[in-house]
Amino acid sequence: MTATARIDDSGATPALVLSGSGARPQAAMLDGRRARVDGSLTGRGVTWTARLPLAASRWSGPLLPLPSGDYVVRVTGADGEPVPVDATIDETMTPTLRVRLDDGVLHVAPPIDPAYESGEGQAALERRYANRPGGLENAVFFESFYGRNASCNPRAIDRELARVAPGVTRYWSVVDLSVEVPDGAVPVVEGSPQWWRARGEARLLVVNDWLRRRYERRPGQVVLQTWHGTPLKRLALHRPGFDPRRALAVLRESRRWDVLLAQNPYGERIMRKAYAFLRRPVWVEGYPRNDVLKGADGGAATRAALGIGADERVVLYAPTWRDDRDEMIDDLDPARLAADTGAIVLVRGHSRTILPGRDAHGARVLDVTAYPDMSDLLVVADALVTDYSSVMFDFTATGKPIFFFAPDLAHYREQLRGFYFDLVAHAPGPLTTTQAELTEALASDGIPAAYVDRYADWRARFNLRDDGHAAERVVARILDQGFVDR
Repeated sequence: MTATARIDDSGATPALVLSGSGARPQAAMLDGRRARVDGSLTGRGVTWTARLPLAASRWSGPLLPLPSGDYVVRVTGADGEPVPVDATIDETMTPTLRVRLDDGVLHVAPPIDPAYESGEGQAALERRYANRPGGLENAVFFESFYGRNASCNPRAIDRELARVAPGVTRYWSVVDLSVEVPDGAVPVVEGSPQWWRARGEARLLVVNDWLRRRYERRPGQVVLQTWHGTPLKRLALHRPGFDPRRALAVLRESRRWDVLLAQNPYGERIMRKAYAFLRRPVWVEGYPRNDVLKGADGGAATRAALGIGADERVVLYAPTWRDDRDEMIDDLDPARLAADTGAIVLVRGHSRTILPGRDAHGARVLDVTAYPDMSDLLVVADALVTDYSSVMFDFTATGKPIFFFAPDLAHYREQLRGFYFDLVAHAPGPLTTTQAELTEALASDGIPAAYVDRYADWRARFNLRDDGHAAERVVARILDQGFVDR
């Protein structure tokens, strides 16, 4: 028995429809790296149909199109045996995604006309919108982590701007329409005509990483670079080894920015030098993304969305990415950590591992790499485990304990990136190199006594402006300087 297939895009949500003869199968699903869809099955023994929506809802969020990537089509027959899906579906465009089926794999891509995906197509769009006559739109173009999510400082600025200046249009750059954007914002898929127009006509661009692609500022446009963390690891011009091409790229990029946001004076000093951003303004206002850490909610809504009980202990594991690998580092066994500590372990990979990586699984383990906003997870976490990620500078604003798991410390520090200061000497929590050491350290519910003074010194150095009002201050400056009108 084999299954035939077609795409049905007649309803609000397009679907892959599988059909076959005989008894109704036990199950049908789409199995992807970051999402899985279970199909609804009908049939009375002569023929059967499986309908698999090309959309998914995660963490009680809205139903959104599937993330781009490959999905294995799995059908389990009534006898428990796999049902082959030999059908082929030529590339089909729907309003929310583009799909193609071959060899039992559904390939999902953003809904962009293939004519625009070539270098020539993108160059044509660039010319069309870079030289467009007329004025700029009273709008903000937001981008966070290259459009892989709508989070971080840009998201917090979006929320405050929507509150105090609701007449400003807010565009969000997204890799595809699976990325949830804030209420009232307009998603624009990277590389689409709408994306080029929004980026070329918005009066203000708020980004937390490089602009990439070709970007030429039109007269009157302003770029606010919020960045995405106070740095421990060396950045840009400070990275080990001199590479003239990298240095030229750094200088070209930083010249696109008009204003830089820093969490603290230390971050201001590092970023100015690392990006040769010497004569333009740096706003040292704390990080807007950390405002939520001072809220009164305590993470109840996020716990409910994640399905975590109010009394469960939550340990968040959030390592940074590695320059020499695409996927998340795997030196820690989260399932074993959960079993040994009795905690729920949230696994949060770096944004650079969202696309190439795959969700972690295990008892009392929840992969939240694709969760919309890291800050909500920091509120929920009772303890943080990290390595060299800048999340260490954010989490200490909560006053909750932090633990370091760094089995590759020497390699990372001496060969991959290097540090701006001695983490071993200043870490505000235990620094472990084996999982057994980490488990033993996590037996402490609070900040270990040996680290109380270090923790206080750390907060005084890095978190003084993380007072819950950073977004208010940043948006007030945006409006006072006329970057957009109310």
